[in-house]
Amino acid sequence: MKQIQVIILLSLVSSTELLSQDEKGFRFNGQLSLYSNYAPKNDLDFLLGGRYIPELRYTVPLDTSTTLDFFGSANIFGSTSFHPFDSSNNTGDITAYRIWARLTGRQYEVRLGLQKIDFGVATVLRPLQWFNQVDPRDPLGITNGVYGGLARYYFLNNANLWFWVLYGNEKTKGFELIPTSQSFPEIGGRVQLPIPKGEIGLTYHYRIGDSEGIPEIPSYEKIPENRFGLDVKWDVTVGLWLEASHITKSKNLGLLTNQTLINVGTDYTFGIGSGLNFVIEHLLGSYDEKAFQFEEISNTTAVTLAYPLSFFDNMSMVSTYSWDSKTGSFFLNYEHQFKKFAGYVMLYYNPETPQGLIENDIQTSTTGPGMRLMIVFNH
Repeated sequence: MKQIQVIILLSLVSSTELLSQDEKGFRFNGQLSLYSNYAPKNDLDFLLGGRYIPELRYTVPLDTSTTLDFFGSANIFGSTSFHPFDSSNNTGDITAYRIWARLTGRQYEVRLGLQKIDFGVATVLRPLQWFNQVDPRDPLGITNGVYGGLARYYFLNNANLWFWVLYGNEKTKGFELIPTSQSFPEIGGRVQLPIPKGEIGLTYHYRIGDSEGIPEIPSYEKIPENRFGLDVKWDVTVGLWLEASHITKSKNLGLLTNQTLINVGTDYTFGIGSGLNFVIEHLLGSYDEKAFQFEEISNTTAVTLAYPLSFFDNMSMVSTYSWDSKTGSFFLNYEHQFKKFAGYVMLYYNPETPQGLIENDIQTSTTGPGMRLMIVFNH
Protein backbone atom coordinates (compact mmCIF):
# COMPACT_ATOMS: atom_id res chain seq x y z
CA MET A 1 0.00 0.00 0.00
CA LYS A 2 2.73 2.46 0.96
CA GLN A 3 4.71 1.60 -2.22
CA ILE A 4 1.62 2.39 -4.30
CA GLN A 5 1.33 5.76 -2.55
CA VAL A 6 4.93 6.59 -3.47
CA ILE A 7 4.36 5.65 -7.14
CA ILE A 8 1.23 7.80 -7.33
CA LEU A 9 3.00 10.70 -5.65
CA LEU A 10 6.01 10.60 -7.99
CA SER A 11 3.70 10.36 -11.01
CA LEU A 12 1.85 13.49 -9.90
CA VAL A 13 5.14 15.32 -9.32
CA SER A 14 6.52 14.45 -12.76
CA SER A 15 3.30 15.41 -14.53
CA THR A 16 3.00 18.83 -12.89
CA GLU A 17 6.63 19.88 -12.65
CA LEU A 18 6.25 22.35 -15.53
CA LEU A 19 3.10 24.01 -14.20
CA SER A 20 3.48 27.52 -12.83
CA GLN A 21 2.47 28.15 -9.24
CA ASP A 22 -0.68 29.93 -10.38
CA GLU A 23 -1.93 27.36 -12.92
CA LYS A 24 -4.82 25.19 -11.74
CA GLY A 25 -3.95 25.85 -8.09
CA PHE A 26 -0.81 23.70 -8.29
CA ARG A 27 2.42 24.49 -6.48
CA PHE A 28 5.58 22.45 -6.83
CA ASN A 29 8.50 22.88 -4.44
CA GLY A 30 11.40 20.80 -3.31
CA GLN A 31 14.40 20.58 -1.04
CA LEU A 32 17.73 19.05 -2.02
CA SER A 33 20.36 18.45 0.67
CA LEU A 34 23.86 17.02 0.25
CA TYR A 35 25.97 16.17 3.27
CA SER A 36 29.22 14.59 4.37
CA ASN A 37 30.28 13.37 7.79
CA TYR A 38 33.56 12.44 9.47
CA ALA A 39 33.60 10.59 12.81
CA PRO A 40 37.12 9.22 13.48
CA LYS A 41 36.16 7.00 16.44
CA ASN A 42 33.85 4.82 14.31
CA ASP A 43 34.75 1.84 12.14
CA LEU A 44 33.06 3.48 9.13
CA ASP A 45 34.36 6.97 9.77
CA PHE A 46 33.29 8.71 6.54
CA LEU A 47 29.75 9.28 5.28
CA LEU A 48 28.45 10.82 2.04
CA GLY A 49 24.75 11.26 1.45
CA GLY A 50 21.96 13.16 -0.20
CA ARG A 51 18.23 13.68 0.13
CA TYR A 52 15.57 15.16 -2.12
CA ILE A 53 12.07 15.97 -0.87
CA PRO A 54 9.75 17.04 -3.75
CA GLU A 55 6.49 18.65 -2.64
CA LEU A 56 3.29 19.04 -4.63
CA ARG A 57 0.28 21.02 -3.38
CA TYR A 58 -3.10 21.57 -5.00
CA THR A 59 -5.45 24.14 -3.48
CA VAL A 60 -9.19 24.42 -4.15
CA PRO A 61 -10.99 27.47 -2.65
CA LEU A 62 -14.54 26.31 -1.89
CA ASP A 63 -15.79 29.71 -0.76
CA THR A 64 -14.43 32.86 0.90
CA SER A 65 -13.65 31.04 4.16
CA THR A 66 -13.25 27.37 3.22
CA THR A 67 -10.31 25.76 1.41
CA LEU A 68 -9.52 22.20 0.34
CA ASP A 69 -5.81 21.33 0.07
CA PHE A 70 -4.05 18.24 -1.23
CA PHE A 71 -0.38 17.79 -0.36
CA GLY A 72 2.15 15.12 -1.19
CA SER A 73 5.89 14.75 -0.77
CA ALA A 74 8.44 11.95 -1.07
CA ASN A 75 11.66 11.23 0.82
CA ILE A 76 14.30 10.19 -1.72
CA PHE A 77 17.60 9.53 0.01
CA GLY A 78 20.81 7.57 -0.19
CA SER A 79 24.10 7.45 1.68
CA THR A 80 27.29 5.46 1.95
CA SER A 81 29.32 4.99 5.12
CA PHE A 82 32.86 3.80 4.54
CA HIS A 83 36.40 3.48 5.75
CA PRO A 84 38.71 4.31 2.83
CA PHE A 85 39.97 1.29 0.88
CA ASP A 86 38.53 -1.12 3.44
CA SER A 87 34.77 -1.50 3.98
CA SER A 88 31.50 0.31 3.29
CA ASN A 89 27.76 0.21 3.92
CA ASN A 90 25.20 1.68 1.52
CA THR A 91 21.61 2.66 2.30
CA GLY A 92 18.89 4.35 0.28
CA ASP A 93 15.17 4.34 -0.39
CA ILE A 94 12.19 6.20 -1.79
CA THR A 95 9.36 6.53 0.70
CA ALA A 96 6.24 8.60 1.13
CA TYR A 97 7.03 11.59 3.34
CA ARG A 98 3.68 13.40 3.54
CA ILE A 99 0.40 12.58 1.76
CA TRP A 100 -2.69 14.31 3.09
CA ALA A 101 -5.91 16.14 2.28
CA ARG A 102 -7.01 19.08 4.42
CA LEU A 103 -10.22 21.02 4.79
CA THR A 104 -9.87 24.40 6.53
CA GLY A 105 -12.43 26.96 7.57
CA ARG A 106 -12.47 30.10 9.69
CA GLN A 107 -12.07 28.25 12.98
CA TYR A 108 -11.38 24.63 12.12
CA GLU A 109 -9.05 22.29 10.27
CA VAL A 110 -9.46 18.61 9.35
CA ARG A 111 -6.48 16.73 7.89
CA LEU A 112 -6.40 13.10 6.72
CA GLY A 113 -3.38 11.07 5.60
CA LEU A 114 0.35 10.77 6.28
CA GLN A 115 1.20 13.87 8.33
CA LYS A 116 3.27 15.38 11.11
CA ILE A 117 1.61 15.84 14.51
CA ASP A 118 3.51 17.88 17.08
CA PHE A 119 2.65 19.78 20.26
CA GLY A 120 4.15 20.82 23.59
CA VAL A 121 6.29 23.68 24.89
CA ALA A 122 9.69 22.07 25.58
CA THR A 123 12.45 22.61 23.02
CA VAL A 124 15.11 19.88 23.42
CA LEU A 125 14.11 17.30 26.06
CA ARG A 126 10.47 16.75 25.12
CA PRO A 127 8.16 14.46 27.14
CA LEU A 128 5.30 15.12 24.67
CA GLN A 129 7.25 14.14 21.56
CA TRP A 130 4.84 11.26 21.01
CA PHE A 131 4.43 11.11 17.23
CA ASN A 132 7.63 12.32 15.53
CA GLN A 133 11.41 11.95 15.52
CA VAL A 134 12.48 15.59 15.18
CA ASP A 135 16.06 15.91 16.43
CA PRO A 136 16.57 19.40 17.97
CA ARG A 137 20.07 19.44 16.43
CA ASP A 138 18.78 18.92 12.88
CA PRO A 139 18.43 22.32 11.14
CA LEU A 140 16.00 20.77 8.60
CA GLY A 141 13.66 19.15 11.12
CA ILE A 142 13.45 15.86 9.17
CA THR A 143 10.98 13.37 10.65
CA ASN A 144 8.72 10.52 9.59
CA GLY A 145 5.00 11.21 9.61
CA VAL A 146 2.09 9.19 10.99
CA TYR A 147 -0.97 7.83 9.18
CA GLY A 148 -4.23 9.12 10.57
CA GLY A 149 -6.77 11.89 10.83
CA LEU A 150 -6.47 15.12 12.82
CA ALA A 151 -9.20 17.67 13.57
CA ARG A 152 -8.58 21.02 15.27
CA TYR A 153 -11.02 23.72 16.31
CA TYR A 154 -9.85 27.23 17.26
CA PHE A 155 -11.91 29.31 19.68
CA LEU A 156 -11.94 33.11 19.54
CA ASN A 157 -10.17 33.39 22.92
CA ASN A 158 -7.09 31.52 21.52
CA ALA A 159 -8.13 28.20 23.05
CA ASN A 160 -8.07 25.21 20.69
CA LEU A 161 -9.26 21.63 20.70
CA TRP A 162 -7.58 18.66 18.97
CA PHE A 163 -8.79 15.14 18.19
CA TRP A 164 -6.91 12.43 16.27
CA VAL A 165 -7.21 8.83 15.13
CA LEU A 166 -4.06 6.99 13.98
CA TYR A 167 -3.88 3.67 12.13
CA GLY A 168 -1.33 1.70 10.11
CA ASN A 169 1.80 2.94 11.90
CA GLU A 170 3.94 -0.16 12.28
CA LYS A 171 7.17 1.47 13.49
CA THR A 172 7.68 2.93 16.95
CA LYS A 173 7.12 6.67 17.26
CA GLY A 174 8.76 9.21 19.54
CA PHE A 175 9.78 7.62 22.85
CA GLU A 176 7.71 4.45 22.32
CA LEU A 177 9.38 1.35 23.72
CA ILE A 178 7.22 -1.26 21.95
CA PRO A 179 5.43 -1.10 18.57
CA THR A 180 1.69 -0.59 18.16
CA SER A 181 -0.68 -3.50 17.55
CA GLN A 182 -2.52 -3.24 14.23
CA SER A 183 -5.70 -4.71 15.72
CA PHE A 184 -7.14 -1.38 16.89
CA PRO A 185 -6.63 2.30 15.95
CA GLU A 186 -4.91 4.79 18.26
CA ILE A 187 -7.10 7.64 19.50
CA GLY A 188 -6.40 10.81 21.44
CA GLY A 189 -7.06 14.46 21.96
CA ARG A 190 -5.75 17.70 23.36
CA VAL A 191 -7.08 20.98 24.69
CA GLN A 192 -5.05 24.21 24.92
CA LEU A 193 -6.35 27.04 27.08
CA PRO A 194 -5.12 30.58 27.68
CA ILE A 195 -4.12 31.44 31.26
CA PRO A 196 -2.75 34.69 32.72
CA LYS A 197 0.58 35.41 30.97
CA GLY A 198 0.60 32.06 29.21
CA GLU A 199 -1.21 28.90 28.16
CA ILE A 200 -1.86 25.38 29.40
CA GLY A 201 -2.35 22.14 27.48
CA LEU A 202 -3.88 18.80 28.53
CA THR A 203 -3.35 15.77 26.29
CA TYR A 204 -4.54 12.14 26.26
CA HIS A 205 -3.72 9.21 23.97
CA TYR A 206 -4.75 5.55 23.90
CA ARG A 207 -3.18 2.72 21.95
CA ILE A 208 -2.64 -1.04 22.13
CA GLY A 209 0.99 -2.17 22.14
CA ASP A 210 2.47 -5.48 20.98
CA SER A 211 5.59 -6.87 22.67
CA GLU A 212 5.70 -10.22 20.86
CA GLY A 213 9.13 -10.98 19.47
CA ILE A 214 10.91 -8.38 21.61
CA PRO A 215 13.67 -10.05 23.66
CA GLU A 216 14.11 -9.67 27.42
CA ILE A 217 10.57 -8.40 28.15
CA PRO A 218 7.31 -10.34 28.70
CA SER A 219 5.54 -11.20 25.43
CA TYR A 220 1.96 -9.97 24.96
CA GLU A 221 -0.03 -9.61 21.76
CA LYS A 222 -2.20 -6.79 23.16
CA ILE A 223 -1.09 -4.28 25.79
CA PRO A 224 -3.54 -1.41 26.38
CA GLU A 225 -1.61 1.80 27.04
CA ASN A 226 -2.81 5.18 28.32
CA ARG A 227 -0.80 8.39 27.98
CA PHE A 228 -1.45 11.61 29.87
CA GLY A 229 0.28 14.90 29.12
CA LEU A 230 0.48 18.34 30.72
CA ASP A 231 2.29 21.42 29.45
CA VAL A 232 2.24 24.96 30.81
CA LYS A 233 4.13 28.02 29.63
CA TRP A 234 4.34 31.51 31.07
CA ASP A 235 5.82 34.60 29.38
CA VAL A 236 6.99 36.83 32.22
CA THR A 237 10.40 38.54 32.41
CA VAL A 238 11.73 35.19 31.18
CA GLY A 239 9.96 32.30 29.49
CA LEU A 240 9.08 29.52 31.94
CA TRP A 241 7.56 26.13 31.16
CA LEU A 242 6.65 22.74 32.52
CA GLU A 243 6.05 19.73 30.25
CA ALA A 244 5.24 16.28 31.62
CA SER A 245 3.88 12.95 30.48
CA HIS A 246 2.86 9.72 32.20
CA ILE A 247 2.50 6.49 30.22
CA THR A 248 1.00 3.43 31.87
CA LYS A 249 0.41 -0.08 30.47
CA SER A 250 -2.20 -2.56 31.67
CA LYS A 251 0.21 -5.53 31.45
CA ASN A 252 3.18 -6.02 33.75
CA LEU A 253 6.35 -5.34 31.76
CA GLY A 254 8.57 -4.78 34.77
CA LEU A 255 10.25 -1.37 34.69
CA LEU A 256 8.62 -0.67 31.32
CA THR A 257 5.12 -0.77 32.81
CA ASN A 258 5.09 2.91 33.79
CA GLN A 259 7.07 5.80 32.36
CA THR A 260 7.06 9.35 33.75
CA LEU A 261 8.91 12.26 32.14
CA ILE A 262 8.99 15.79 33.62
CA ASN A 263 10.70 18.75 31.96
CA VAL A 264 11.17 22.22 33.47
CA GLY A 265 12.80 24.97 31.44
CA THR A 266 13.38 28.66 30.93
CA ASP A 267 14.65 30.92 28.17
CA TYR A 268 15.86 34.52 27.94
CA THR A 269 17.34 36.70 25.20
CA PHE A 270 20.25 38.79 26.45
CA GLY A 271 20.82 42.20 24.88
CA ILE A 272 24.29 41.28 23.64
CA GLY A 273 25.02 42.35 20.08
CA SER A 274 22.17 41.09 17.89
CA GLY A 275 20.64 39.21 20.83
CA LEU A 276 21.89 36.00 22.47
CA ASN A 277 19.09 33.53 23.15
CA PHE A 278 19.73 31.18 26.09
CA VAL A 279 17.60 28.12 26.94
CA ILE A 280 18.08 25.64 29.78
CA GLU A 281 15.94 22.56 30.45
CA HIS A 282 16.07 19.72 32.93
CA LEU A 283 14.39 16.36 32.34
CA LEU A 284 13.58 13.88 35.09
CA GLY A 285 12.69 10.41 33.80
CA SER A 286 11.36 7.46 35.76
CA TYR A 287 10.68 3.84 34.71
CA ASP A 288 8.74 1.88 37.32
CA GLU A 289 6.81 -1.34 37.74
CA LYS A 290 4.31 0.58 39.88
CA ALA A 291 3.21 4.09 38.96
CA PHE A 292 5.06 7.04 40.50
CA GLN A 293 7.49 4.99 42.58
CA PHE A 294 10.43 6.99 41.18
CA GLU A 295 12.88 4.23 42.03
CA GLU A 296 14.65 4.02 38.65
CA ILE A 297 15.16 7.68 37.73
CA SER A 298 17.40 9.57 35.34
CA ASN A 299 18.31 13.26 35.19
CA THR A 300 19.43 15.14 32.08
CA THR A 301 20.13 18.85 31.58
CA ALA A 302 20.18 20.57 28.19
CA VAL A 303 21.48 24.05 27.27
CA THR A 304 21.00 25.78 23.91
CA LEU A 305 22.43 29.05 22.63
CA ALA A 306 21.49 30.89 19.43
CA TYR A 307 23.13 34.03 18.09
CA PRO A 308 22.61 35.81 14.73
CA LEU A 309 26.05 36.93 13.51
CA SER A 310 24.52 38.88 10.63
CA PHE A 311 21.46 38.85 8.40
CA PHE A 312 22.89 35.82 6.56
CA ASP A 313 24.88 34.07 9.32
CA ASN A 314 23.74 32.26 12.45
CA MET A 315 25.43 30.25 15.19
CA SER A 316 23.67 27.79 17.48
CA MET A 317 24.72 25.27 20.10
CA VAL A 318 22.99 22.35 21.83
CA SER A 319 24.63 20.60 24.78
CA THR A 320 23.29 17.91 27.10
CA TYR A 321 24.59 16.32 30.30
CA SER A 322 23.44 13.07 31.90
CA TRP A 323 23.87 13.27 35.67
CA ASP A 324 23.57 9.49 35.99
CA SER A 325 26.24 8.39 33.52
CA LYS A 326 28.19 11.64 33.94
CA THR A 327 28.47 12.00 30.18
CA GLY A 328 27.56 14.87 27.87
CA SER A 329 26.92 15.67 24.23
CA PHE A 330 27.82 18.79 22.28
CA PHE A 331 26.59 20.13 18.94
CA LEU A 332 27.68 23.39 17.30
CA ASN A 333 26.11 24.63 14.05
CA TYR A 334 27.18 27.51 11.81
CA GLU A 335 24.71 28.48 9.08
CA HIS A 336 25.22 30.82 6.12
CA GLN A 337 22.47 31.79 3.70
CA PHE A 338 23.63 32.18 0.10
CA LYS A 339 21.43 33.59 -2.65
CA LYS A 340 19.90 30.23 -3.54
CA PHE A 341 21.54 27.87 -1.08
CA ALA A 342 22.12 27.43 2.64
CA GLY A 343 25.39 26.02 3.94
CA TYR A 344 26.00 24.37 7.32
CA VAL A 345 29.14 23.43 9.22
CA MET A 346 28.43 21.22 12.24
CA LEU A 347 30.81 20.01 14.95
CA TYR A 348 29.63 17.49 17.52
CA TYR A 349 30.46 14.98 20.22
CA ASN A 350 28.15 12.05 21.03
CA PRO A 351 28.76 9.75 24.03
CA GLU A 352 27.87 6.07 23.97
CA THR A 353 25.12 6.47 26.60
CA PRO A 354 21.69 7.94 25.71
CA GLN A 355 21.13 11.64 26.47
CA GLY A 356 17.33 11.87 26.39
CA LEU A 357 17.31 13.09 22.77
CA ILE A 358 15.40 11.57 19.89
CA GLU A 359 17.77 11.00 16.96
CA ASN A 360 16.89 10.90 13.28
CA ASP A 361 19.04 9.82 10.37
CA ILE A 362 20.48 13.33 9.82
CA GLN A 363 22.18 13.06 13.22
CA THR A 364 23.58 9.56 12.86
CA SER A 365 24.32 7.20 15.72
CA THR A 366 28.07 7.80 15.48
CA THR A 367 29.87 8.18 18.79
CA GLY A 368 32.76 10.39 19.77
CA PRO A 369 33.73 13.61 17.99
CA GLY A 370 32.67 14.39 14.44
CA MET A 371 32.14 17.02 11.78
CA ARG A 372 29.32 17.33 9.27
CA LEU A 373 29.07 19.59 6.22
CA MET A 374 25.74 20.16 4.51
CA ILE A 375 24.42 22.29 1.68
CA VAL A 376 20.68 22.76 1.08
CA PHE A 377 18.86 24.05 -1.99
CA ASN A 378 15.17 24.97 -1.75
CA HIS A 379 13.10 25.68 -4.87
